[in-house]
Amino acid sequence: MTELLDIAEEVADALAEGRPLVALESSVIAQGLPWPDNLSTARAMEAIIRDSGALPATTAILRGRVKIGLSNDDLDLLARTSDVAKVGPRDIAWALATKRAGATTVGATLIAADLAGIPVMATGGIGGVHRGAYETFDQSADLTELARHPLVVVASGAKSILDVPKTLEVLETLGVPVIGFRTSEFPAFHARSSGLTLSLRLEEPEEVASVLRHQKVLGLIQALLVANPIRDHAAVPKADLECWIDRALEDCASANISGKAVTPYLLERLSDLSNGQTLTANKALLIDNARLASEIAIAYVKASLER
Repeated sequence: MTELLDIAEEVADALAEGRPLVALESSVIAQGLPWPDNLSTARAMEAIIRDSGALPATTAILRGRVKIGLSNDDLDLLARTSDVAKVGPRDIAWALATKRAGATTVGATLIAADLAGIPVMATGGIGGVHRGAYETFDQSADLTELARHPLVVVASGAKSILDVPKTLEVLETLGVPVIGFRTSEFPAFHARSSGLTLSLRLEEPEEVASVLRHQKVLGLIQALLVANPIRDHAAVPKADLECWIDRALEDCASANISGKAVTPYLLERLSDLSNGQTLTANKALLIDNARLASEIAIAYVKASLER
């Protein structure tokens, strides 16, 4: 694996010394946010992780290797280059073999982080079951990878453009615990609540770290999805959000957008329809999730040292 993994020196040192690390996806930089918000948000996420006492490990496919821990130049490349591939689990080997620059999705980042031994990652919202999936069978590979890699994944629920109830049903079928962090409702990405009740709830990062340790002791391979609601001041009213989503979905269908292009198109269209409200919300929740993930990573390392 050493010929395919390129682990940044500070990340490798942290792994060797047992210091807390937080993996970050890079698709949000290349496909999820527009320039220059993508670069500023990526840097803000890394900064808040460092300020919290952990180290960031943003992942990508660069120069024929899985890179874990990106330089400022790497982040700039992903943010500015228009033809960076969106790399999910099925695409990793292809991107490595063809030496395509690729930004990793949640699913691909789970694979990379698990290979490196990083137990915590942060994102904005996971992929899931798309609306109308009963006709299109469009379902994100994030869901299957969440069932295969024993990490904590901090997210503000599933992206609001998805069929959230069906996404939760699939997660239950796959045995992925969905834990509300200081909430008993599943968050709806840009909005604080989807109206869907969660049976699992925890209040402190130390509790999440303890559940992860028990998962590993039991040999369970599923991730823990920690649902962290967007803060009130940044949240979008749910009624407004649903109106904008309906309009964006109509526009997407009219434009014959499909496959990997759907989510970036819808997020950009939502930003336009909301006069930037959803973009502002997206940036805020990404940074807040990075902060919480770092707190969980620190708690996990501390508990490991105390045993």
